[in-house]
Amino acid sequence: MAAVGTAIPETIPGTMKAVICHGPENYTLEEIPVPTPGPGEILVKVEAVGICASDLKCYHGAAKFWGDANRPAWAETEVVPGHESVGVVVQLDDRARQVRGVEIGDRVTTEQIVPCWKCRYCLRGEYWMCGPHDMHGFKRANPGAMAEYMIYSTNALVHKISRDLPAHQAAFVEPLSCSLHAVERADIRFDDVVVVAGAGPIGLGMIAGAKAKSPKLLIALDIAPNKLDLAKACGADVTFNITEVDAVSEIKKLTDGYGADVYIEGTGHPSAVPQGLNLLRKLGTYVEYSVFGSDVTVDWSIISDDKELNVLGAHLGPHTWPAAIKMLEAKTLPMDRICTHQFPLEKFQEGLDMVADGANSVKVSLIP
Repeated sequence: MAAVGTAIPETIPGTMKAVICHGPENYTLEEIPVPTPGPGEILVKVEAVGICASDLKCYHGAAKFWGDANRPAWAETEVVPGHESVGVVVQLDDRARQVRGVEIGDRVTTEQIVPCWKCRYCLRGEYWMCGPHDMHGFKRANPGAMAEYMIYSTNALVHKISRDLPAHQAAFVEPLSCSLHAVERADIRFDDVVVVAGAGPIGLGMIAGAKAKSPKLLIALDIAPNKLDLAKACGADVTFNITEVDAVSEIKKLTDGYGADVYIEGTGHPSAVPQGLNLLRKLGTYVEYSVFGSDVTVDWSIISDDKELNVLGAHLGPHTWPAAIKMLEAKTLPMDRICTHQFPLEKFQEGLDMVADGANSVKVSLIP
């Protein structure tokens, strides 16, 4: 048996397969060296990595990632993508073991952001808004998980997660943590009528999280009947297919004409923004989580003079990872139905294309 702090030779080859981002719509599968962990770092053998909507938008060249006339590029090339991951510790030194509390053989996951721990946000405990904002899978400093191995740096936030879960379900901890942060931002009360827009991976987590807050009524909106069925399985009381009914009208009927108290947007579609503003009551709360592929324009008079709304953003999943892990380990969500497709790393393009299509999948993962 290998001593703690040493590698397990037979399990760590010299090279590995990895997806490399060379720019928008230019991702290739390559053979590259297995990374070597430095002092305090952890080498992890990746078991599964989910394909996120932001991965897809980055792949397709959204200005949010690659810049335009109004903003500089944020994403970098020559990077291994992937930030929704789970893996097994295969190499670490005593410093990493003592600081992180993990051992060789532990199943671990890491938060998507890798904070600098030096900027004003990190020093105030607001690490998810870190100024440099390095993230796994978008920056060269912290390659992602679409590879057979990855490094957790000394700044990374590491959590242990049960090995009893299937790997592709355990990797759902990242989107679920994001969903729970959006729910916390909404400050849901017992008497609230809550609307969640979107019943994809993020929306389903929002529904499960909102249900745990015990609102008076929880409503889910989507365009896909199978996803609306999943929304009910996650806790939605009422679902509306927005291609069949006027959601604004239906929600006002359920609320004596006032509108919903809380709207949480998780679709990333521009039309969901005015929809939310219109279906909220006066003094209602709007929480925006999505990453949009293009700019969105709304009538700001609705927010101010008409309704005096509370409009809140939400980013990543700060402080919600332990809760997300607990929910997964307790099998709170119907993960067998949510995690619909798993592809080997060699078929990463099929995975990306399936997520882009959206009609025949919910959560798509790669298994290196």
